[in-house]
Amino acid sequence: MKNKSSSPKEPLVHLTKRMDISPLCALGVRVLAFLFGMIICGLVAFLLIERLNDNPERIGEFYQCFIKGPFSTRRKLWKFLKNSAVLLCIALALAPAFRMRFWNTGAEGQTLVGVLGAIAVNFYLGGKIPEWQLLVLMLFASLLCGAIWAIIPAVFKAKWGTNETLFTLMMNYVATYLVSYFLVVWVPNGSSSLGKLSHGKLPSFYHDYLLIILIVLGLTILLHIYLTHSKHGYEISVVGESENTARYVGINVNRVIIRTMLLSGLLCGLAGYLIGAGLDQSITPNSVGGQGFTAIMVAWMAKFNPFAMVITSSLISALGQGAEQISQDFNVSGAFPDVIIGIVLFFIIASEFFINYEIHFHKRHNMAKEVLKG
Repeated sequence: MKNKSSSPKEPLVHLTKRMDISPLCALGVRVLAFLFGMIICGLVAFLLIERLNDNPERIGEFYQCFIKGPFSTRRKLWKFLKNSAVLLCIALALAPAFRMRFWNTGAEGQTLVGVLGAIAVNFYLGGKIPEWQLLVLMLFASLLCGAIWAIIPAVFKAKWGTNETLFTLMMNYVATYLVSYFLVVWVPNGSSSLGKLSHGKLPSFYHDYLLIILIVLGLTILLHIYLTHSKHGYEISVVGESENTARYVGINVNRVIIRTMLLSGLLCGLAGYLIGAGLDQSITPNSVGGQGFTAIMVAWMAKFNPFAMVITSSLISALGQGAEQISQDFNVSGAFPDVIIGIVLFFIIASEFFINYEIHFHKRHNMAKEVLKG
């Protein structure tokens, strides 16, 4: 019989959780991941874009597009600030729920019904009441619709323990079909295109987008104070760490869940109001444009820190406009910008692994060599 070693074989590679890493070191890892992602983007572009194959020296123009896209003209700069502000607003709406470990994937739908509420008030009351009253009613309708759309899954989670991720995700589709239904009602000719309404436009100060940007920046400061310096913010953190611990210290977990999702829905409704009254003055099933899903990435990369979300939302908006510029300048498929953004985000996400874990290689081979030499 063959003798079998009683001691288990150690794996060649094993992982350990990092106990501590300095913020500066973590930032350095993320920056390196971003730069490496950009290098890979250049390589992919060189392989797929015919113009780069014929003229390799144009690779410099490829990278210039990432700066040219959002910053080359005053108009593009304002567009970048506007896109960042709207994306940041939706990400801020997700932060309280995510801190509570309530995985709200329904920001897309909650924002869309917020747009629907504002446009519905505008459609029926526009031109019949003073403009300031119309704007106030549109705001209330947006907040109410967003709150209702968020409270429904919160109540089901609190009372019956349903899966909030699937519930909120499915409600996105319900919101989309609800908008399609109202478009059929409002536009009986079958075109399903409402067109831009002539009333319900937010006032302009210096620039059409300035008020939106200022509102979102103010909201960022207020939410940071709420999450870090209020009793409600403390309860959100405790529930997120452990619901059993929260119950032990006397926190009503169900009430915290519903209250926090109410806040999340209100903020999504506000984002919908900014889109409906500040930008589009109309609605389509694609009015939010997938920003509700992108905001999940913004919030997660920022570790649910409102101030850090300013950076992550700006980064993703800049990447998006830069990728659009590449598509325009190099005349490539409209899907190529999504590929570029996906590659960069993949490397940034992967960097979190190296920030949170250490890789250790088993030294048995080196030890065996030392024994043989001896």
